[in-house]
Amino acid sequence: MELRELTRAEEEVMQILWTREPAFVKDILEEFPEPRPAYNTVSTIVRILEQKGFIGHKAYGKTHEYFSLVSKEEYKSFATGKLMEGYFENSVEEMFSFFVREKKIDVQEADEILKLIEKMKKQ
Repeated sequence: MELRELTRAEEEVMQILWTREPAFVKDILEEFPEPRPAYNTVSTIVRILEQKGFIGHKAYGKTHEYFSLVSKEEYKSFATGKLMEGYFENSVEEMFSFFVREKKIDVQEADEILKLIEKMKKQ
């Protein structure tokens, strides 16, 4: 299955499902901050995610319990790839420079990244 980009609302539902799965629509709804969306809104988003192949369900009569078919790691890899391609010309250096310029990375995080690079060099 080829992954597709999620809307913001779809991504919010997936974030909840990844931490709370399996879950019923009412369980997903409970995780939203106030003011919560309507039950029907969340139910519609869940059905769209199912049509897109991101989630599946187990039926209990008329009630459905939902679970993810795409892991958070899979989607993270896809979304990061889209971000890199669309905004940083597929350049990690360009992305890192951006985060440094925007002060989104502190010295401690930069040190951790350097340690990862050193570890990579030794392999």
